[in-house]
Amino acid sequence: MGIYVNPGNNNFKNILASKIYVDKTGILEYINSVLDTEERYICSSRPRRFGKTITADMLAAYYGKGTSSEELFKNLKISGSPDFKTHLNKYYVIQADMNNFRFRRDIVTGKPVTALQSVALFHSEIISELQELFNSSVSGNEKDLPDTLAKINKDTGAVFIIIIDEWDTIFREDKSDIEAQERYIELLRGLFKNSNSKKFVKLAYITGILPIKKYGTQSALNNFDEFSMVMPEPLEEYVGFTEEEVKQLCIKYNMDFDKTKQWYDGYILGNNMHIYNPKSVKDSIRRKRIACYWTRTETYESLKNYICMDFDGLKEAVIKMLAGSHIKINPDKFQNDMSSFKSKDDIMTLLIHLGYLAYDSRQKEVYIPNEEIRSEFKNAIEGAGWDSVARAVAASEKLLQAVWRKDGAAVAKGIDEIHTANTSILSYNDENSLSCVISLAFYSAINEYTLIREMPSGKGYADIIFLPRRNSCRPAMVIELKYNKSAKGAIGQIKEKKYTEALKDYQGNVLLAGINYNRKTKLHECCIESILKTDGQ
Repeated sequence: MGIYVNPGNNNFKNILASKIYVDKTGILEYINSVLDTEERYICSSRPRRFGKTITADMLAAYYGKGTSSEELFKNLKISGSPDFKTHLNKYYVIQADMNNFRFRRDIVTGKPVTALQSVALFHSEIISELQELFNSSVSGNEKDLPDTLAKINKDTGAVFIIIIDEWDTIFREDKSDIEAQERYIELLRGLFKNSNSKKFVKLAYITGILPIKKYGTQSALNNFDEFSMVMPEPLEEYVGFTEEEVKQLCIKYNMDFDKTKQWYDGYILGNNMHIYNPKSVKDSIRRKRIACYWTRTETYESLKNYICMDFDGLKEAVIKMLAGSHIKINPDKFQNDMSSFKSKDDIMTLLIHLGYLAYDSRQKEVYIPNEEIRSEFKNAIEGAGWDSVARAVAASEKLLQAVWRKDGAAVAKGIDEIHTANTSILSYNDENSLSCVISLAFYSAINEYTLIREMPSGKGYADIIFLPRRNSCRPAMVIELKYNKSAKGAIGQIKEKKYTEALKDYQGNVLLAGINYNRKTKLHECCIESILKTDGQ
């Protein structure tokens, strides 16, 4: 066994020995089906700490020669596949993590290697190991890895499974080093795109945060099938933990599933499949505490820098998402790097790939996925000097308490202050704009409620419903918004159209709130009433 060539199964053995392991070996059934086909080139991109390396180690353990992994896999999902033993430990595997080459110091000078040097190291160190295995075909003078693999294939017929983890490291860490990026792309094209590589590549599996770099409208490696946070189908269940997997973990380890869902759910992929952040779920179980875990692995400074970039509409979009809104975007123009930004859509598409935003492919909308990420955005706006927004968030608890007291005047005054402070950011010309300000004003309600927009009810749609979370003692709230009309009229509409019927399984106190913005006076008014909802109402 080598470091890069047939590295063995110890890494996967350690993964299986961990306290919490979720079986994702089902992906091997798909990968087995594409070996030696045109679809054998796979790029799987997803955020950091979403299991990319675990998958790479699993592939190396399953396919790699020179070790026996049957005992490791015999009780896992893949063992039920007809092809399980057909491909088990049958192939030469080259597994490399690009971070291991990029973040290294020169053994002579002690200085960090450059991006160009890291590409050269990739060639030389893997060639050195190949020479030990294929000494009759590799003389020791070879400098180019693709040419070396082609020569080995010609002499011996050997084919390879090539796994590159964190393939996009140079594009993320060396954003301005065009020469290094081009040299690296030349290496990848030599491995995966030229006529010789088709002979020696049985499977290519590369992972990263970013999809493959585009040049103009073309991918640099356009023969790859790409599975990303924007288009993960049909492998979406392998991006993170599924809802059913998290439910079973919560049962096993006596964790509150509803709270876990509130904090770590929100990535809804493919056909309405809910995907959870695996890092955060596992850490919350180990520590027996719901908190921010994934976001602690990187400072909020990077998020702050992106959301503060000078693109029209970006700041307004961030505030609307912080307030619970979904924003339309076009992710297709993104160049899959961290420097070629041309619009707010490019920034938000990058944040999808980084995991800070979720993407609804059906509606082509982005949104903040869960409470853990919301807290990171809150930290970012405070650090970015968005004082008016930070004050609105800080004041939201008092505003919520005013609603519970049915103090309409205090609610109207609080909304006036938030609106006035943010007029330079948020347009304000219809009920949709009013809805954004109201959602921002009630930011802290997320701790007690699930917010539902335009929920279908008796004879129409309630603008905003706050449904108490399980075990909450707070009343449900139904809010109807009016622009240049009347708050009392909004209350009347709630009653006339029976909006409370939307709360089918809820019984208890319900606060009905009508909020109107008077365009002439530029002030809000608020009326609040309370009703008791019983079974059948």
